[in-house]
Amino acid sequence: MTDTASRATRVVAASGRRRRHLGGGPRAGTIVAFLTPFFLPFVLFYLVPIGYAIWQSFRVVRRTGGQYGTSYTTFGGFHQYVQVFHNTEFWSSIERIGLFGVVQVPVMLFVALIMALLLDSPLLRLRSFFRIAAFMPYAVPGVIAAIMWSFLYSPQLSPVVEVLKDVGLTPNFLGPGAVLWSTANVSTWLWTGYNMLILFSALQSIPQELYEAARLDGASNWAIAWRIKVPIIAPSIILTTVFSIIGTLQLYAEPAVLRQISSNISSTYTPNMLAYAVASGNNYQQAAAISVVIAVVTFVLSFGFMRLTTRRAGL
Repeated sequence: MTDTASRATRVVAASGRRRRHLGGGPRAGTIVAFLTPFFLPFVLFYLVPIGYAIWQSFRVVRRTGGQYGTSYTTFGGFHQYVQVFHNTEFWSSIERIGLFGVVQVPVMLFVALIMALLLDSPLLRLRSFFRIAAFMPYAVPGVIAAIMWSFLYSPQLSPVVEVLKDVGLTPNFLGPGAVLWSTANVSTWLWTGYNMLILFSALQSIPQELYEAARLDGASNWAIAWRIKVPIIAPSIILTTVFSIIGTLQLYAEPAVLRQISSNISSTYTPNMLAYAVASGNNYQQAAAISVVIAVVTFVLSFGFMRLTTRRAGL
């Protein structure tokens, strides 16, 4: 009995020394050394700019001695935010990007889901080729993709327009009623493969035994896809939707490039373009306020969508 108690005491003491050794000393220094390369750029290039933008959004420019006096910046409270919400161009850009997202995001994710289901189907041949081919547009930078599509949209250069003219059609992809959907087409072409890869990766993690059991019960490939695969990868569908909402509100590159060949895209076409245009006019405080509002709207929409969908899905 005494030997057993003494051995237990020695084990407890050794465990305590081991915990004290793991909790501090060289191991703590190693953790800090590994985390510093991440946290230092994160703080300097992410948190600091965000804090600076918020600080600038509460400042205004004043002048001493009338219109041509010396300018100085001072705290202005919510003045810049009031100006943002009274800016008709801001609301026009929000309305435009809202219509863009309501149509483009569901279409893109539906196409991505269909492609992922086809790639996961046992009936498909050359699966690796089609997976790489579908993902290739994502490897093209957004600006390059917009330039490429601008040639296909241009009435003077596009072979697509020439072919359609030969069959009696006169499309105007850059007209006032079509330019928004031409921009949506560029975004869809660019990001569908990326979302498809996320959904396909989720499908690959489903155990094959589920499919075998469903086939034994007489389920067809169609039933397996929509009654087993889609419900299981619902969290990935929600994730890609949140990413798409964030990307929609940050839309800039595609309309900015197409603006060079279309007069129907203004410098304030999207909220991000509006912020850039205001900053280009040296009104950095107003641009900062617009950026903060965009960030808040993005957070509210993405977080609200995630909470709503996960609650309904019981995730």
